[in-house]
Amino acid sequence: MDGEAEKPIATSAPASRRRMTVTEHSAPKLGRGVVLRFDETRQRWVLLVPERVLAPDDIAIEVLKLCDGQRSVGTMADELAAKYTAPRADIVADVIAMLQDLAESGFLIEAKGGRP
Repeated sequence: MDGEAEKPIATSAPASRRRMTVTEHSAPKLGRGVVLRFDETRQRWVLLVPERVLAPDDIAIEVLKLCDGQRSVGTMADELAAKYTAPRADIVADVIAMLQDLAESGFLIEAKGGRP
């Protein structure tokens, strides 16, 4: 192109726009601008995301409270399996599916230094 250097083609989105792939080893946390809090007016937990308010169900709230960037998804599943005396395999599959949906929406991110 007439001596102009070609710009390299970006092969992936910038880090702020990349979506995480949730695995049992992921250590997810709420994304930037995402807050889980109890709304006194509604008398329920809500997930505040940019320009939206989501009302997660009770099970989703339990999982979201564990998304601190320290616990792996596997550790969360262990805690929930013990609390609800449910099969761990079922819980880990359900938790991964739910968290993946949130990650694809940009509401969850992998904590820096997440587990391998």
